[in-house]
Amino acid sequence: MKFPTRKYGDAREYFSGYFDNLTEAARSMETSSVAQAAELIADLFSKGHTLYVCGNGGSAAIANHLLCDFSKGIQTDTALRPKVVSMSASVELITAIGNDIDFAEIFAYQVRTAARAGDALMTISSSGNSENIVRAIEWARRENIKTIAMTGFDGGRSAKLADINIYVPAQNYGVVEDIHQSIMHILAQYVRASLMDSGLIERRPF
Repeated sequence: MKFPTRKYGDAREYFSGYFDNLTEAARSMETSSVAQAAELIADLFSKGHTLYVCGNGGSAAIANHLLCDFSKGIQTDTALRPKVVSMSASVELITAIGNDIDFAEIFAYQVRTAARAGDALMTISSSGNSENIVRAIEWARRENIKTIAMTGFDGGRSAKLADINIYVPAQNYGVVEDIHQSIMHILAQYVRASLMDSGLIERRPF
């Protein structure tokens, strides 16, 4: 689903076209991967393990937002105490690794340093081909660390490597990132709600 494919007359028309594309992409998704990811994440946190997450550019912002919504949001009104590390959050560490070693190693280096058996890795990459994302997944696979990839476009190498691939069938970075952000919210809210008293869900803001 390529967008745009033509010039638009004004921003209102582009607005409509953008949201038509976003809606079509979301409705075309294979959502079993979202259910699998939710199950893995809930099990991971219930056992006290850590979720490592990473992305570049706009996907880095989603990774950092995920840290907030998973760490604070999921434990609100539940007994779960999620452990989440965004490897996109420390500019000091990222630039040190990138400058002294290789930018392609900025995430693999971090997860290799900190991850332990039972932990999991979530990567966010619209193309699925960012070398630093791919290397992190490759390391995790070798160490039997479970992996979740969020991808778009044709899925790239990440889609083929990850245990779970949450794929958005769109070819516009904004659309893919918007849906990735929504999936992040969906996972956080669903896991939280699944652990709450049913009577409490109606009274609490989400």
